Amino acid sequence: QVQLVESGGGLVQAGGSLRLSCAASGRTFSPSAMGWFRQAPGKEREFVAVMEWSGVSLRYADSVKGRFTISRDNAKNTVYLQMNSLKPEDTAVYYCAADMTPGRLGVQRWEYDRWGQGTQVTVSS
Repeated sequence: QVQLVESGGGLVQAGGSLRLSCAASGRTFSPSAMGWFRQAPGKEREFVAVMEWSGVSLRYADSVKGRFTISRDNAKNTVYLQMNSLKPEDTAVYYCAADMTPGRLGVQRWEYDRWGQGTQVTVSS
């Protein structure tokens, strides 16, 4: 069974940066795409970014475009989310997720098959 484990969250001041990691463990891992979502207190979990496992195609939520970058290291089965110019409204629990269905860059929760446990990101003003 594939497990996804996020790390790298923490407390940072507005304008700062963090890099989140999502490591996949278990049997051979070959998703079609990897995504990042986030959930702030009292809000729905929302899409942040997605990348085809090949690295060819990317998509970002408008709210993070130009500030966040998704990348991956296939040899390490790890996906990263570099977050720059952080704002207080970026405060949330961040989740990585794996989509095993080919041919799409999913932005909806239901499109993902595997989820990590989440890592807290808090941005102070």
